[in-house]
Amino acid sequence: MRYVLVFLGGLFLVLGIVGVFLPLLPTTPFLLLAAALFFRSSSRAYRWLLGHRHLGPYIRNFRESRSIPLRAKVVAISLLWLTSLHCFFLVLDHWALRGLMLVVAVGVTLYLLSFKTASRRV
Repeated sequence: MRYVLVFLGGLFLVLGIVGVFLPLLPTTPFLLLAAALFFRSSSRAYRWLLGHRHLGPYIRNFRESRSIPLRAKVVAISLLWLTSLHCFFLVLDHWALRGLMLVVAVGVTLYLLSFKTASRRV
């Protein structure tokens, strides 16, 4: 079972990292899930993740204060809308798909804005 949890932790870690670059893929939930799976299966992987230069402070900050750094919010929302508007105007040709894209973009934006903004830089 330990190996399955380590594998799943690695999978969710990769999905979280990919989510940094793809705005519609949720980064934070995948990273938090990876941390939880590593916590239960591999103390070495868990310590590595929390000690990671880029991901560790973000995970610790969210876990402790349920807040997202301002820079992360700005980047996530900017990429989300850039991608959504590209799809809206250049990719999608049916009004229902365009409407769905708009609803998803607004929903994800509101979700991100619902979290507190971290008071210190992570």
